[in-house]
Amino acid sequence: MKNLVVLSGAGMSAESGISTFRGGGGLWDKYPVEQVATPEGYAKDPELVINFYNERRKQLLEVVPNGGHLGIADLEKDFNVTVITQNIDNLHERAGSKHVIHLHGELTKVCSSRNPNDYRYIKELSPEEYQVRLGDKAGDGSQLRPFIVWFGESVPMIETAIEYVESADIFVIIGTSMNVYPAAGLLNYAPQDTEIYLIDPNPVDIHSYRKVSVIQKGASEGVEELSALLNTD
Repeated sequence: MKNLVVLSGAGMSAESGISTFRGGGGLWDKYPVEQVATPEGYAKDPELVINFYNERRKQLLEVVPNGGHLGIADLEKDFNVTVITQNIDNLHERAGSKHVIHLHGELTKVCSSRNPNDYRYIKELSPEEYQVRLGDKAGDGSQLRPFIVWFGESVPMIETAIEYVESADIFVIIGTSMNVYPAAGLLNYAPQDTEIYLIDPNPVDIHSYRKVSVIQKGASEGVEELSALLNTD
């Protein structure tokens, strides 16, 4: 089986109704990034940040995977599929994808404020208890915070992601602006003979000389076309 690696961004989940952060009407228009997605913003007003992510979790309970998520999961019948996602939602998993690497953390998890990556204190929240409150403590006594990689923090899963891209026979980019690093640099690790596909309804500058097959469609239609091109129907 060939190794198929998917890099997905906000456009992957947009059809499911999850607000993208960038673009007109995106979340950054309503909440300055400095307030809700930086360690400094969290230190300044932890309650605002905690409630922001409570709202994101509530929204996640109301949406379902779209055809793009389901199509990617379906490709596992014919390929060794690894999904590397910049998204913090769990829609890839809910669609059935077995191997998902979250570069920017996971919305359904919380962790220690003192050491966010200490696995002993990372906890999955159930759908029934998705809210975190000021005063809720991790196992080390610190405030429970969202298990999210904020701007200015290291991306611990990037090395793992690079390893999978380095062994990709097919690399598919879906719904990402390719402006957020280090994720945007992953394309540089794909072997020279790797087939590269880009699925996005909008033009995307991938900042690369590589030959890329562009499918200018949204996630659902784009993945359907990709499946046909890969002869998996």
